[in-house]
Amino acid sequence: MGFDQQTLENFLHLGRKHPYLPFSIHLFDNLPSTNQKVWQLVDQGAKPGCVVIATQQTAGRGQWGREWISPTGGLYLSVAIAPKLEVTNNYQLTLASAWGITSQLRNYGVSVGIKWPNDLVLDGRKLGGILTETKVRQGQISQAVIGVGINWVNPVPETGINLKSWQATQNFHPMSGLEMLTATVLLGIESGLKCLHHEGISILLSRYLNLLTNMGDQVYVNNLLGTVIGVSPQGNLRLKITEDDNNKLMTPEISIEPGTISLGYCKNSV
Repeated sequence: MGFDQQTLENFLHLGRKHPYLPFSIHLFDNLPSTNQKVWQLVDQGAKPGCVVIATQQTAGRGQWGREWISPTGGLYLSVAIAPKLEVTNNYQLTLASAWGITSQLRNYGVSVGIKWPNDLVLDGRKLGGILTETKVRQGQISQAVIGVGINWVNPVPETGINLKSWQATQNFHPMSGLEMLTATVLLGIESGLKCLHHEGISILLSRYLNLLTNMGDQVYVNNLLGTVIGVSPQGNLRLKITEDDNNKLMTPEISIEPGTISLGYCKNSV
């Protein structure tokens, strides 16, 4: 694959003073799924911090079982972790990863935001996504795999955008290549998990909401019009419902679980 592991290792070394995850990098040209490969390696004894990167995936998965098209030119990686979380809080891993990756990219001047619950958006279009899978033991998440796909130079659908093309429209090029982008994503996952485990969900959630592009959006749910006012600690979307459009009578807010509704993309975003 056209990917230099030493360059990646150098970027990781430069970017972390206090390592939280002992990254162990495994590169592949072609895989059905990086998440699937990490689970196989974990079953064979791989430790937390095991990272699998593929040039392309033939059976990549997105949220809710959707196919994730993964042609050459994109970033496809998965990392194993061993969180100590109640199973009811499993979505906090996705919130942490989304915030961490987004904030790391923004540190380089990439004006990316988060679309609830797990998409990275740039200029209103999808730049990437996150898929978290877990194994549970006695009500606790014993193992988890965080999978990330980011569009770099790969072709994208009308509602997508790739980072290399976006950089070409800017006066600067914050990401020098796929290795730097990969290091940025891994450092983002690491910083998000550190925030969750050391500072707690309330601080993490406030940071996540600061980068959420959906705040104030209006959404129809069961023929009711709601306004996005936040996200719960479990990852649910919080909506304030307008019951009567004429007098703006407000009912108590409702909570929508991930996967219940889609907030969509604007195909003609600029």
